[in-house]
Amino acid sequence: MIQRDVPFPTPPGLHVAIIMDGNGRWATRRGRPRSAGHRAGARAARGVIEAAPRLGIGTLTLFAFSADNWQRPPQEVRALMRLLQVYLRAEISTCLEQNVRLRVIGRREGMSPALLSAMAEAESATAHGRLLDLRIAINYSARQSIVDAACRVAAGDNPTFARFSALLGEACQAGGPAPDVDLLVRTGGEQRLSDFLLWECAYAEMVFSSRLWPDFTAEDLGEAVRDYHHRERRFGAVPVLAAQ
Repeated sequence: MIQRDVPFPTPPGLHVAIIMDGNGRWATRRGRPRSAGHRAGARAARGVIEAAPRLGIGTLTLFAFSADNWQRPPQEVRALMRLLQVYLRAEISTCLEQNVRLRVIGRREGMSPALLSAMAEAESATAHGRLLDLRIAINYSARQSIVDAACRVAAGDNPTFARFSALLGEACQAGGPAPDVDLLVRTGGEQRLSDFLLWECAYAEMVFSSRLWPDFTAEDLGEAVRDYHHRERRFGAVPVLAAQ
């Protein structure tokens, strides 16, 4: 059994995770190819990233490409991989200007050498960013990461929650554990986790937006954060007044 050593650590700033859903539908409704929606989604991501620090967000994890997304049409997958490669390289200067550290989480298998090079270049160049820890999930599966972390537990070991989180970070090549997710946002009208940060979202507050991702703005993120701050966070306990 995993022992909980520090119940609910409070890292500097919120950890907000976003499932960026709706790019394809956004493009289809406009009579444009799905790849146009993904390009529009990349522009929306930039606006959200720029707004995050002033909203009190210290860690931002964006779900860009899941392990299940390989099942999409090959031409769409190729377009997404090219877009990710271009995006990672293009964001280096912006991240440096804004003191943002960029990391990619997820398995690296199946990635082209060019995309792997772009990942390594972005991570190395922004490694000293301290204002925002930006994590982009590519070829990511939470269940696979949990399985991989469990395989790293030494025989006879009895890991703490913190130690297992560290193993989870190693398993998804995140360069270390992330704080628990405080707020999960999903756009596009769907209301499910889709195998995203299942361990880290154990006590996450959730906001589901009907907006398609390319239409999601910094103001929408601010509204979600304000909603979060009005919720009562009890972590299984009862309100103080009810306990008296």
